[in-house]
Amino acid sequence: MQKKGNPYGIHRVIGEEGTLPQAAKKVDNDMSFLYDNEILCDVITLNVDAASFAVIKEKGEGEAGKISAIILDIVAKQGKLKNPWTGSGGMFIGTVAKIGDALAHKVDLKEGDKIASLVSLSLTPLRIDEITNVHIEKDQVDIKGQAILFESGLWAKLPHDMPEPLALALLDVAGAPAQVDRLVKSGDTVAVIGARGKSGLLCCYQAKKRVGASGRIIAILHREKGRDDVDAAPFIDDIIISSADKPLELLGKVEDVTGGKLCDVVINCVSRENCEMGAIMITRERGKVYFFSMATSFTKAALGAEGIGKDVEMIIGNGYCKGHADLTLNIMRESDYLKELYLKRYC
Repeated sequence: MQKKGNPYGIHRVIGEEGTLPQAAKKVDNDMSFLYDNEILCDVITLNVDAASFAVIKEKGEGEAGKISAIILDIVAKQGKLKNPWTGSGGMFIGTVAKIGDALAHKVDLKEGDKIASLVSLSLTPLRIDEITNVHIEKDQVDIKGQAILFESGLWAKLPHDMPEPLALALLDVAGAPAQVDRLVKSGDTVAVIGARGKSGLLCCYQAKKRVGASGRIIAILHREKGRDDVDAAPFIDDIIISSADKPLELLGKVEDVTGGKLCDVVINCVSRENCEMGAIMITRERGKVYFFSMATSFTKAALGAEGIGKDVEMIIGNGYCKGHADLTLNIMRESDYLKELYLKRYC
């Protein structure tokens, strides 16, 4: 008979009573037994979040072997893939291997279904037997191994109308365009920092749907490289090349483009540190800043805004909001431009 598990997975936490799996230093990744409210998955691919992979890639000197060694070491020490430098993880796609007895009649799943996890690898018990491939430009790692989803864990069945690597890439950042859909209204001026990236372009697209013909989408890029992807996008109105970690330079360029009015909503998707003040300074008074990037420092954002006397609403990116998976997958079905571009990038 299977043991009863806690809905939030605290039964897998080692040596820290009452601590949730994400905050825990180590979780039990022994897959030889299953609690009654867990889902065991055979993992195919890990999609490491952009901020995390950037650090791992840098420390691994961009070499697949060294990157693999770092990932294996993290999982060996923690029982999960929680980046020790960023605190973030990513997500996986895999095949359902077994469903706990208490969940068997509660979830619309069966053994053999292919799913994507919609909760962070930083809390997901994971065992890696072998890393078979490292896709450096995609932030993805193919593995042989297994993972556990808790009762409270989110997942989505993989769609049949698009390749798995594409679906995985999209679902990893599904919270961003879905939150944009909530934050942006008709007529707004919206700036997206890191607009060329995976989440950035999705945010630009969804923002344009919301602002309509009377609104404006400003794409902010760190450098000229890759500008062609943004130049050709039919849902972007203005492009600014500027470093978000140089806030005064960025502010001047946004003032020029907006006639000094600045932006109603700013979305920060860039996976680099010290970009908080750039996002805050280009937002109008009482405007909104959405920090989706896992490289964001709450302390820098809060104290920085206070330090310059800027009254803005700051929102921490939540990787989940209701309906986010369907909304993001539907962007690929709606936009031929993005579908073609993302197929080239991720498949």
